[in-house]
Amino acid sequence: MLATLLEPSSGTATIDGFDIVKQPMDVRQRIGYMPDFFGLYDDVKVWEYLDFFATIHQIPSRERPAVIKQALELTDLTGKRNAYVQTLSRGMQQRLCLAKCLVHDPSLLLLDEPASGLDLGRMGKILIISSHILPELSDFCNTVAIIERGNMVAFGPVSSLLQQVRQSREIHVRVLDRVAATHAALDGFPGVIEATVQSETELRISFDGDDHAQANVLKTLIEKGLPVISFQEAEADLQDVFLQLTTGAVN
Repeated sequence: MLATLLEPSSGTATIDGFDIVKQPMDVRQRIGYMPDFFGLYDDVKVWEYLDFFATIHQIPSRERPAVIKQALELTDLTGKRNAYVQTLSRGMQQRLCLAKCLVHDPSLLLLDEPASGLDLGRMGKILIISSHILPELSDFCNTVAIIERGNMVAFGPVSSLLQQVRQSREIHVRVLDRVAATHAALDGFPGVIEATVQSETELRISFDGDDHAQANVLKTLIEKGLPVISFQEAEADLQDVFLQLTTGAVN
């Protein structure tokens, strides 16, 4: 709908102040849309492909070389400038499709699945990415919306959504030895809900304290002379958030 390819059954949206239903052509000038399945032309070189779309977007001929050069640099395709499109790997073709979306300098990029291996943040664009590969999204998205059957069930910063479903932190501790003594030291410690021995050298802590309290746990273990090898909070997983906030209506 934001790409103006599907009309909303109700309601509308605006991009840069332009209505997606009433002003679709104005919207299209301000977005770059890359679907998961994209069409590429054979028997044209990479730079020719980009030049063709730069022409469509009415970029003056004198400006096109610089525009194409920048798009290739942003997508790490400079070395493939003179390669024929059909000789590129799928990953390279995906990058080329993204480069095509950049030639008219849109303010918003709509990506169906992220472009692997690219630092999307350095492009200086607002990105809306649709994906089912949730662990990857948490690596580079700062805000997430979870939609089920057309209804938004959650929206906000990644850290806030993770906090909604995770009432306590999970900390993994590895020690050289003396796991029993480490477990005993954690018993009744402020913020420690439960400490569980996982193996001869590993413990898992369920913790509800803040960052300062967490740092104090590590400090205390070291002061007690316990041989801590690593002390790390387990990374939260968007997959867990999705499973807890949705009803399972969509498989």
